Amino acid sequence: MRGWLAALLAGGLTGVLSGFGVGGGTLLLVYMTAFAGVEQPLAQGINLLYFLPAGLLALPAHIKNGYIEKGALLPAIGAGLVCAALGAWAATGLEVELLRRCFGAFLILVGLGELFGREKK
Repeated sequence: MRGWLAALLAGGLTGVLSGFGVGGGTLLLVYMTAFAGVEQPLAQGINLLYFLPAGLLALPAHIKNGYIEKGALLPAIGAGLVCAALGAWAATGLEVELLRRCFGAFLILVGLGELFGREKK
């Protein structure tokens, strides 16, 4: 029961963050690998499935509030699709431990950027 409650809370929190558009899926991946004991490749697959409905449900509110730059949509979607395919292909060829280390390094770099990056106006 306790594992189920933790998963429900993690899903709820990351859902709110996904709605804000700030990477709730990444935090879900951290929860699954660091706290729930899910292997990195399986957690990545779950995260991909999680992102689809979360993103679709958040999108109408962002469109309504004018937070979508329509001119950037096609280039961003095209680049995202190509790079997602390349990233998935590369991830399936990497050892799990190397994949975990790369993801950890990514999180550290993002965290340092948030802590020490310049202030936005």
